[in-house]
Amino acid sequence: MAGLWWTAVRSVLVLTVLTGLAYPLVVTGLAQLFFPWQANGSLVESGGRVVGSALIGQTFQDPRYFHGRPSAAGQGYDATSSGGSNAGPTNPDYLKTVRQRVDQVRQENGLPPQAPVPSDLVTASGSGLDPDITLAAAEVQISRVAAARHLPEEEVRRLVQEHVRGLQWGLFGGDPRVNVLELNLALDRMTG
Repeated sequence: MAGLWWTAVRSVLVLTVLTGLAYPLVVTGLAQLFFPWQANGSLVESGGRVVGSALIGQTFQDPRYFHGRPSAAGQGYDATSSGGSNAGPTNPDYLKTVRQRVDQVRQENGLPPQAPVPSDLVTASGSGLDPDITLAAAEVQISRVAAARHLPEEEVRRLVQEHVRGLQWGLFGGDPRVNVLELNLALDRMTG
């Protein structure tokens, strides 16, 4: 019986060292070696200080900025509360919230009452932390941002086009998209 206990203890110790120490150290070392920006949180700096991550959305309310997707993660884009609302498309409360958001987007951007609104401006992503919007969602906001910043619309449109991301590795990614934080920082650099 003592031999079985000693074998079990040795197995636990060996597996703890392998899976609890060696494996995480090797994976962390490889990540730091080959993907240091991603491994360290994809942090975005402006003016010598970290202003966010390229992987986590932020709330932008000012009309001078492009607005991202609504978040279902806690209060705003709270990474500790990541998750969707879990409300289905037939849930009356969810439908009411989406209708309110559609009306708000139309009002903020001076759209006619029946103008289509891109779904990513009125629905949260599965994680609630999505940092990107579709090109269509960015284009809806160009007039508002240009007017608030006293810039020609074509100049803002050109900046949006410069920040469009396509498919990752030519395979993944879906529709063309724009990272809202990076686009807003570029706007700030353009206008001082």
